[in-house]
Amino acid sequence: MHSYTVEIVWTGATTGYRAYSRNHEAYAPGRPPLPSSADPVVGRGDDDRWNPELLLVASLSQCHMLWYLHLCTSAGIVVTGYRDEAVGSMDETRFQRVVLRPRVTITDPARVAEAGGLHGEAHRRCFIANSVNFPVEHEPEVVAG
Repeated sequence: MHSYTVEIVWTGATTGYRAYSRNHEAYAPGRPPLPSSADPVVGRGDDDRWNPELLLVASLSQCHMLWYLHLCTSAGIVVTGYRDEAVGSMDETRFQRVVLRPRVTITDPARVAEAGGLHGEAHRRCFIANSVNFPVEHEPEVVAG
């Protein structure tokens, strides 16, 4: 069993719904603080800070990327670039889906199809994707360069 400790710190005064700040910091041992807030659209937060919705989408994208890089390394595929412009969609109460759009550059043109196929395995192994109750879809692109 793995354990992950995070501390969330908020200070202020809840004197009225529109009056209190949603800004807070997230801390984890040995890491810099993460400036956080609510989503400005749904929770009157600060658009310059991370919000829980962004962090969830980022977690899914990061988990997929880390598994993908592991699988490529194990297969001897050299990745020289990885960029994902992930998008999460939610209604008023829950996420409906997240779409990952990884753009990957590898060194060997003969292995582009093989590298593309590893996205499916990365998805199956991603702890975060296996923990959510909405679809996590993939639209990968792999090129040699």
